[in-house]
Amino acid sequence: MYFSKAKICLISVAGAFFTFFLFAAMTHACTGVRLVGKDGTAVFGRTQEWGKFDLNAKIAVIARGTSFQGRTPEGNTGLQWDAEYGFAGTLLMDRVFCTGLNEKGLAAGFFYHDGFAGYADFDVKKADQSMAPGDVLSFILSSFSTLEEVRDGLTQEHVVAVVDPDLHKTVPMHLMVTEPGGKCMVIEFKDGQVTFFDNPVGVIANNPTFDWHLTNLRNYGFLSQKPFKAEKWGDLEITPLAAGSGLLGLPGDFTSPSRFVRATVFSQTSRPTDGGLDTVQEVFRILDSFQLPASQSEGTDAGNADKGKSLPSGTQYTVVTDTKNLTIYYHTMFNRRIRKIDLKTIDFSKGPLRSIPLDENRKQDIRDITGKLAVK
Repeated sequence: MYFSKAKICLISVAGAFFTFFLFAAMTHACTGVRLVGKDGTAVFGRTQEWGKFDLNAKIAVIARGTSFQGRTPEGNTGLQWDAEYGFAGTLLMDRVFCTGLNEKGLAAGFFYHDGFAGYADFDVKKADQSMAPGDVLSFILSSFSTLEEVRDGLTQEHVVAVVDPDLHKTVPMHLMVTEPGGKCMVIEFKDGQVTFFDNPVGVIANNPTFDWHLTNLRNYGFLSQKPFKAEKWGDLEITPLAAGSGLLGLPGDFTSPSRFVRATVFSQTSRPTDGGLDTVQEVFRILDSFQLPASQSEGTDAGNADKGKSLPSGTQYTVVTDTKNLTIYYHTMFNRRIRKIDLKTIDFSKGPLRSIPLDENRKQDIRDITGKLAVK
């Protein structure tokens, strides 16, 4: 399965500073949503925010049999495993997978969890069972096909605190994993232990903990798709001023508690979908409500932001995965056209890591249809 002796990682995740810096960059204000269509198709999508520099995201493919080695505070001395399953996903700066879908339809993504993630202390005697936070997503997608397998597999390993010498911290994260049947869960790390939460609403954001977010939803039980009923206040009749009055009070800021509430409400009030592309389009519609300007994204006040390279958006891309039809869709800050990767047509049996940029041409492709209106 995922244990293998004396293997050399084909995907380098050495370079602790770069990897951890990337972790901090790529997930601080992201939002994830899962919808299920009428035919049972589960679709998981997420936004990818960062305003400091261009993440140069790519779509990359990992073949079955690819060898990995986990990192520890002593270097690449951790858990060794070979990929049981091939997978594809978004690869940032040629280093770290952020979101992906494997050939069995298991989808996963990780999200920043600052101040709330607490990893195990490193025990050199357990080095061969240990990995850094940056190894977890690849471990899940390459090793498991169901949520139960993920629970069993992660419980046997140790996610350890690998301190970055430049950031002077272990970068925190938590994950959301979705299986083709529609079930999903959130994985968090606290006091050195891994914790699993069933996800009844199919939503994830950032801080604080997932159970806190679920409790916070109780503050918004008054929200409704229906307009509020007319009321008499003395002799004055109070009626809705405009459409959408049932959602008055929905938080509109971009903090993670507010995004979690908003994403949950949008998901619970979404239109019924048939499945497949129909559900994918509805997930895009919801996630497009969370697009941030670059000036409002994390990292824009940092001193070493790209000089003279203004990002067109703080949401660098949005990716949506169809777990039944094994398809990845995405659009980017440069080009809103939706692109597609069909995993069913990819040969996962062999080959090194293959990747292509999310944008071959970083320019919005606009079709001019003025000619169709010309007088003939």
